[in-house]
Amino acid sequence: MTFETVKYELNETVAVITLNRPEALNALSLQLTKDLLAAIQNAIQDNARAIVLTGEGRAFCSGGDLREMQLMWQKEGRIEAFMEEPLKALHDVILLIRETPIPFLAAVQGVCAGAGTNFALACDLIFAAENASFNEAFVRIGLSPDCGGSFFLPRAVGEKLAAEIFMTGETLSAPRALQIGMINRVVAADDLAAESLKMAQKLALAPTAAIGRIKQMLNATFSNDLSAQLDLEHRLQIESGKSNDFKEGVGAFFEKRVPNFTGS
Repeated sequence: MTFETVKYELNETVAVITLNRPEALNALSLQLTKDLLAAIQNAIQDNARAIVLTGEGRAFCSGGDLREMQLMWQKEGRIEAFMEEPLKALHDVILLIRETPIPFLAAVQGVCAGAGTNFALACDLIFAAENASFNEAFVRIGLSPDCGGSFFLPRAVGEKLAAEIFMTGETLSAPRALQIGMINRVVAADDLAAESLKMAQKLALAPTAAIGRIKQMLNATFSNDLSAQLDLEHRLQIESGKSNDFKEGVGAFFEKRVPNFTGS
């Protein structure tokens, strides 16, 4: 399947989805948002067991498309028009990333700003090139964050650092983002695609149904109290215990062989 503003490639069980508006630094237009949603749904239909999200050109994603926002403002006569259907569509993609029970890895090069940063944070892992930079630039234009930033960033770096990043709109280098726990790994720019694919392939061989349950637990961990989290762990471990992957994992352990997980 082909898309207007997204590249889609399936490498066996790993789907690579590339934001493809390099002339606009992969700014999130309504069309790109719709294509991204459709590409993720296509990966699910293709039984992908891991998804890499990356960007074409010198940016991962520069955030929301301010030119499209301005045009919509002029056409509708209401600046908030962009915050209705387009923003709802963006949030639908964020929910799909978090609720899809397979691992997502963001491979970030160059500029990663605003909503682009929050799309990366919505993924389970973030690999960044040495030339990558991150910011929550909303405050620079008088906006508050969207796309789950106020949910993801405090969980990654803590409340006080998140407040500073949001309130100043400062830009963070990839090494600084790694230092504060915002991302997982920094690699040479030339190695980003290969290293990201290598990790995604490793995750695709894992028991992805169990990874999906891990995502459920992580989504809930800061809103649950201990008792509720223990109940969730209990329920989800019972589900995992009934899975074919658990039977395969135990069998492989005793037979001293590499397990062949299927995500079932």
